[in-house]
Amino acid sequence: MGGPGDGSGGGSAGPGEVRWDDGLIARRAAEPSFDDATPAEEPHVPIGGPYAAPLRTRLEALRELIGLSRTRLDGRTLAEAGRVLDEAAARQRLSSQHTVIAIAGATGSGKSTLFNALAGVPISETGLRRPTTSAPIALSWSEGAAGLLDRLAIPGRLRRRPLAGGSGDEAMQGLVLVDLPDHDSALTVHREQVDRVLALVDAVVWVVDPEKYADAALHERYLRPLAGHAEVTFVVLNQIDRLPGEAADQVLDDLRRLLDEDGIALGEHGEPGATVLALSALTGEGVGDLRDLLGRFVQERTAAARRISADVDAAAARLRPLYVAEGRPGLGERAREDFNARLAGAVGATAVGEEAERQWRRNAGRACGTPWLRLWRWYERVRTPGGGLPQPPEPVEKELTARQRVEQAVRIVADDAAHGLPAPWSQAVREAAVRGAEGLPEALDELAVELGTPQARPPRPTWWPVAVLAQAAMTLLQIYGGLWLTGQIIGVLDPMLVPPVLLMLGGIIGGPLVEWACAAAAKGPARRYGQDAERRLKEAAAACGRARVLDPIAAELMRYREVREQYVAVSGRSHR
Repeated sequence: MGGPGDGSGGGSAGPGEVRWDDGLIARRAAEPSFDDATPAEEPHVPIGGPYAAPLRTRLEALRELIGLSRTRLDGRTLAEAGRVLDEAAARQRLSSQHTVIAIAGATGSGKSTLFNALAGVPISETGLRRPTTSAPIALSWSEGAAGLLDRLAIPGRLRRRPLAGGSGDEAMQGLVLVDLPDHDSALTVHREQVDRVLALVDAVVWVVDPEKYADAALHERYLRPLAGHAEVTFVVLNQIDRLPGEAADQVLDDLRRLLDEDGIALGEHGEPGATVLALSALTGEGVGDLRDLLGRFVQERTAAARRISADVDAAAARLRPLYVAEGRPGLGERAREDFNARLAGAVGATAVGEEAERQWRRNAGRACGTPWLRLWRWYERVRTPGGGLPQPPEPVEKELTARQRVEQAVRIVADDAAHGLPAPWSQAVREAAVRGAEGLPEALDELAVELGTPQARPPRPTWWPVAVLAQAAMTLLQIYGGLWLTGQIIGVLDPMLVPPVLLMLGGIIGGPLVEWACAAAAKGPARRYGQDAERRLKEAAAACGRARVLDPIAAELMRYREVREQYVAVSGRSHR
């Protein structure tokens, strides 16, 4: 019985090349089972059409996704997705009225025998010698498939056509059946041909036998990785004629179990998935059922789109770790406020506000204080060495901005924004933050110098002139009472002790009262003045940090959201 990948045909091949024995073809050319026309001369009719809207949308989203990701992901990561787009475009340009189905299997599984049974005539060589099929052989039931076979790189001498009017020809119109070499062949070139063709066909029929249906090489190398292609997969248990009694059902059940463990959905009870059935290609049992299934499958004309859709699913699954974040990453309001607070601390905004408030109060004290107190303060400054000279404003901090504080603020906000993002986008966010932070400490220094230096004369409230006049009046009362009392002492004025003493006491007590009242009234304006100075510096520092760090981070997050939306469109399942 012929096996999967049965054969090398009867020819010999030199190193590195595959050769088909044309002698066998020549002997069969006289048989009435093939057309005499050379398939290589068959004109290609470009009758491909656009994919349905859901698949077309997914392909466009994949193309957009790759374009948006080129600067964030390396070319090797996107290569497979690019290949899917290329193959989808190539398949779209070719016939949409044909379905290319490969028959694949291991050595001895009987795939070439099944190929001949489906064709109704012996096309692929079968026999005991392994491998029998050394190169892919194609059988096309209708014209217009030349472009598809060119894409598979099947030479004209290995393309066959059954005679018109053969059994089941009408149901099989549009089918292109390809017999592959053994996927477990000892020859590397055979395995490479299997992998190449399997990546291009619309569907595949996997032929297994009762002895090797659980072969790890088949399940691990092909079935498990292609689990997402279940809708375009047929798994055939061949050689059931070798199984006694109910053994065929038991093996078939175990095969279904293995396929389920591989993650392959089984098309049972009307649900989409892989088709699994048992047959004997040698005796013909069950071959008719498979032929009917393939006929209906081909007439649906959806296999190519299903295959491309499954390829897109596979590409999306491979790319998932690069686009799907854990949780809800982003730059929240709390993170922004914390960043702004850290920058405000770096420029000493609080200290600037406090200094502005103190300066406002000192100015109020100088304007509303008693002249004797101002005179005493002047004397203290003069008596202190260097006290009479103008003093530079005290620095808010030894360093106007602490570089380490700024770097820490940038690092924390970048970590908050990148938390949960896939690695490439997390790195992009951090890099954007670091680039934006270059020169940020110096810019904050300039802001601290510009806005943190107190004004020489803070603005005064409208009640200050009244307070100054009241203080002047208290001073005049003291002077007038003192002069009056002095005049009485020296005998110039009549003795009248009480009035001048009362005037002097009124001025002496009233002056400090006015000063105290002014100090109490100055607390509110001084506090507001300090808060305004603090607020202006905070807002300036926040604006600088936003322009240099937060906006670039937000741009990267926006870019990620764009690619995430495209990825959702690529991986969407609404087309099913």
